[in-house]
Amino acid sequence: MKRKSLSIIVAAGLSAALALGGCARASQDSAGAPGEITMWTHSAGNPGELAVYKQIIADFNASQHQYKIVQQNFPQGSYNDAITAAAAAHKLPCLLDMDGPVMPNWAWAGYLQPLGLPDSLINSLLPTTVGRYRNTVYSAGYWDAALSIFARRSVLDKNNIRIPTVDKPWTLDEFDAAVTTLKANGYATPLDLGAADTGEWWSYAYSPMLQSAGGDLINRGTMKSADGALNGPDAVTFFTWFQQAFTNKWADNSGPVGNQRFIDNKVALSYTGVWNAKDALAAVGGDLLILPPVDFGKGPKIGGGSWQWGISAGCPNADGARAYLKFSFQDSYLTAFADSQVVIPSTASAAAASKYFSDTGALHQFAVLSQKFALARPATPGYPVISSTFEKAAKDIMNGAEVKSTLDTAVQAIDTDIKSQNNYGF
Repeated sequence: MKRKSLSIIVAAGLSAALALGGCARASQDSAGAPGEITMWTHSAGNPGELAVYKQIIADFNASQHQYKIVQQNFPQGSYNDAITAAAAAHKLPCLLDMDGPVMPNWAWAGYLQPLGLPDSLINSLLPTTVGRYRNTVYSAGYWDAALSIFARRSVLDKNNIRIPTVDKPWTLDEFDAAVTTLKANGYATPLDLGAADTGEWWSYAYSPMLQSAGGDLINRGTMKSADGALNGPDAVTFFTWFQQAFTNKWADNSGPVGNQRFIDNKVALSYTGVWNAKDALAAVGGDLLILPPVDFGKGPKIGGGSWQWGISAGCPNADGARAYLKFSFQDSYLTAFADSQVVIPSTASAAAASKYFSDTGALHQFAVLSQKFALARPATPGYPVISSTFEKAAKDIMNGAEVKSTLDTAVQAIDTDIKSQNNYGF
């Protein structure tokens, strides 16, 4: 099952609601007893995750008598609608979770306040689990996800393909040679890139490849334009390769979404994430390889930044909300999230205690990949438009569109949005 961290970006309706709010601060209507702190999550239907939250809340509420956390859980499919309605009515909860790339949009619109947790805590977390907008921390998360290439050692050995390492990943030439060899030796489609998926997966999965090639979604130095980053020579080179991967039938977009084709040995290499690792390990056992990403020329990259917690701007009990969040980042809770959800803990000490991600854990490689190669998506309020525009352009190129003109059109759409919003505060 695909992790929630890869959910479709917040609906356009939410962005519109936030934009209409400008930088006006949201009022917060607890409607409960003094000291009650409302907390909304997107985790309904996920019993493992909810069990950890239940324990944290029970422990915090028992640890003091000034504040009481009152939790409300929404199914992921309706969570964004609930947030949209609450934002429009100025009745956001005190504590709310959000997909990391969305946070700058919320902060820009004035619906979040600076997180205000101690620097010592923030500095102990994986950088991609900390959400910043204009150098201010607004959110932080308990875990992150990571991508890898799954392979079978026996298949690579049989085909005399070098097994890449973190210190010496595949170059693009090696990768091309590997898939060519695999296609010539029994795999009609040797590579599963996950192209049957939709939404935020496209930016999360493929923009790191673009960044490894030297391009990007936007010029991160200014956050004011995508020109030269998304349509420059490095971007054109990468997307030409991306298109050829489908033209050469190394990959396709026929599905299914997930890692099943690798488990069934219908593909030799699967570009997928930690959320599929447990099932792959059960099916493939000791033959499973968790490989680093390909170096497209400027160093390997993988996506980073998943669900995180923030405090609404109008929260009447912000000190209590902050106290709860500080309490909740204990390593024992982070390890519990990691082992119940198969996600990477946000501190090294919590990872060291994890049955999956410790030095001897079967999935330790994911913790290494996250530490070494993860790159957060651009921290700009314009990210929802950037992400949807990137997805459209990449799909068009996959389906045969001319590369440079398609990227130029995407840049124009992104830059038009940025200018219409007065550069989103940059």
